[in-house]
Amino acid sequence: MDPLSKAIIEQLQQDGRRAYATIGRAVGLSEAAVRQRVQKLTDAGVMQIVAVTDPLTVGFHRQAMIGIRAEGDLEPVADALAEMAEVDYVVMTAGSFDLLVEVVCADDDHLLEIINKRIRALPQVRSTESFVYLKLRKQTYTWGAL
Repeated sequence: MDPLSKAIIEQLQQDGRRAYATIGRAVGLSEAAVRQRVQKLTDAGVMQIVAVTDPLTVGFHRQAMIGIRAEGDLEPVADALAEMAEVDYVVMTAGSFDLLVEVVCADDDHLLEIINKRIRALPQVRSTESFVYLKLRKQTYTWGAL
């Protein structure tokens, strides 16, 4: 990725609705050139332009990271977890957990239902450990273009 594409990404990370003409002036390109680069970056899966919400303000009062120990091939387990609407992050790891999954839930009952009835119901899952979020101190999306 070249420096101009990184500069465009940085501009969009500051404000995903920033006009292409404004971005162009900041990075030294025409509006059309910025539009073309943004399209190429999104088509290639390098970036997405999305609205990021605060889960608490839209009715999701419980977030948690769940460490999962599983046996066998982790790919099908990761795929099944990724299909769950409440799951917003799935990563296969090295260490004491095979997978880490972040969930966003309405409340503790909803979290319990996801863990007991859906995650632990997957045949390869051997154990889980939950890390309930008490307070979010930092969440950033600006790391991609440094």
